[in-house]
Amino acid sequence: MKQIERIEKMEQYLNESEQAVRALSEALERYEKVQPSLKKLTDYYGSTLWMKDYEDDEAGKLPEGLKRGVLSEDAVYDLLTDHHELVLRMSKAVTKSIDGKMI
Repeated sequence: MKQIERIEKMEQYLNESEQAVRALSEALERYEKVQPSLKKLTDYYGSTLWMKDYEDDEAGKLPEGLKRGVLSEDAVYDLLTDHHELVLRMSKAVTKSIDGKMI
């Protein structure tokens, strides 16, 4: 690769990497802020309170227009599964970065 081509390619890598790092940093900030809410949701899901709310919903005791995705067994479970997979991905990415001596 010639010098000019190499510099142009490295400039492209710099720009792509800066954008990705910035976007990940912003996403990580939002993720960190939501952790207390995720913990409360995790504690609620499957608790006796959740079960009562679920049963009351099934019995038609809750208002018709009330959003109740949290009472859907799949919605919370899917979120927690996605969260677990994301944590594993982040762990692998960090390990790969450390092993590659990129930090």
